[in-house]
Amino acid sequence: MLHRRRSLFASLACFVVCLSTLAPAAAADASFVRLWPGWRETDSFDRIKEFLGGNEPTGGRSLLRTQPASRAGYYFLLRVKTTTALTAGAKFELAVIRPDAPEPKTFSFPVVAPAGETVFDLGLTGADWPGGKKTNPVAWKLTLLSADGRVLAEHKSFLWEKPAK
Repeated sequence: MLHRRRSLFASLACFVVCLSTLAPAAAADASFVRLWPGWRETDSFDRIKEFLGGNEPTGGRSLLRTQPASRAGYYFLLRVKTTTALTAGAKFELAVIRPDAPEPKTFSFPVVAPAGETVFDLGLTGADWPGGKKTNPVAWKLTLLSADGRVLAEHKSFLWEKPAK
């Protein structure tokens, strides 16, 4: 009886060790550490450097807009953690259901970033966010895709889909 328990314990311990060595291989290539959606006014981007003749300072984040000439809009500020660099061809896909249209509209943002943590500010600006500051999306889904189309990370609002039963 004691030998059988030891054998069972040894088998269980071996299984746990094997399972723990497989976990890093199954880990995601990227994750969204933080994500804050919200409206931003044009003047929230104003910095003294621009008044002195410089380009728009980004504050260390990647600033991507659907309409680059328009600054006011609905933004998704997010911190992304990646284990490998995001190369040309990688992109964010942001699907949004607006209050004025029941069908989702999808926007793509090209992304190139080194491995580690990077902050992105994805803006739906100009005609792409006609509701102004008093309008919020009904639902949204943000996906980070690799250059070969693999889903690296994804986050969606509560109302994006019906819960599983």
